[in-house]
Amino acid sequence: MKLRNLSIASFNLYNLNEPGLPLYTDPDGWPQDAYDRKIDWSQRVLSRLKPQVVGFQELWHRASLERVVARAGLTDQYDLLIPPDANGTHIVCAAMVQKGLLEGTPEWITRFPQKFILQSQGDDPQTPAIAVAINSFSRPVLHFTIRPREDHGPVHVFVCHFKSKGPTKVFREPWFNADRTGYQPHQTNLGAALSTIRRTAEASALRFLLTGIMKGTDAPVIVLGDINDSQHSNTANILTEQPRYLVGDSVGGGDVALYTAQTLQEYRNTRDVYYTHIHQDIMESLDHILVSQEFYDNSKKRLWMFDGMVVMNDHLNWDDHAESGTNDHGIIAARFRYRPIKVEAAGIVES
Repeated sequence: MKLRNLSIASFNLYNLNEPGLPLYTDPDGWPQDAYDRKIDWSQRVLSRLKPQVVGFQELWHRASLERVVARAGLTDQYDLLIPPDANGTHIVCAAMVQKGLLEGTPEWITRFPQKFILQSQGDDPQTPAIAVAINSFSRPVLHFTIRPREDHGPVHVFVCHFKSKGPTKVFREPWFNADRTGYQPHQTNLGAALSTIRRTAEASALRFLLTGIMKGTDAPVIVLGDINDSQHSNTANILTEQPRYLVGDSVGGGDVALYTAQTLQEYRNTRDVYYTHIHQDIMESLDHILVSQEFYDNSKKRLWMFDGMVVMNDHLNWDDHAESGTNDHGIIAARFRYRPIKVEAAGIVES
């Protein structure tokens, strides 16, 4: 296979489970009619976009995603990557990959890397010691490889879903109940801090895995998913390692850097119109496509040139997801054109 165009999408399915199965504290789950609307809307999204690779978040049951893909008429065109234990009892990440692209066997990574440590005695005498005792992802990270072109090595793809900004519910904790009166006024603050620490640890653990693959290897990498944080957040900065964008033509790139499709798109617009989530009237981009230097226009090691992106987010203007079948996140898709830097330098332009 020698693709000249590659499209990648990220799609939060908004708790896609079989009708009647429990969702969190809701024992009844989706009613049949609301479920049917979710299936219909989701299949129409896939039918319209038809990207070669889609990373999914918030899938509960494999049968529901299989139904979406079948209704879209795409079953014969794609391989579905769904963990064996997607039986409706918990949330997983999944993917669909155009047939012929997948290489090897996908894996779902639950545990943090064995050598990953978040611990320090402090940088100076004024800084107290710190230790974060988290050893696993809230939602297992999906890792697989694709080979868009047989004349190049495989591309590593990671699909992730990090802890939300919603404050962790601390009112169930023994220490909280030992002094409810004292802790009651602080539960939002403490819960938000715990969620931030967990999300930060997850971003750092994934970055640890990414660096292990990318450092000194020129291995192309794509990260898709709902990181529950914005473009310039600390979460995103940990993942990307904050590379430079505004550099001279074909002289940029970084060995372990990741570049956000959002920023690449902003360079093609006169204004920023990108958001994938609305909370209390605040529009944010929580869903991201991050790519290594092989997909960055100005990289000296470029293989693929950014060719624009689509953000499907009009449905976020109405908070009627059960009635309309929509989800509560925007769907993003980025397109890339095969245009290696050596080809361009030689004056050869592929049509």
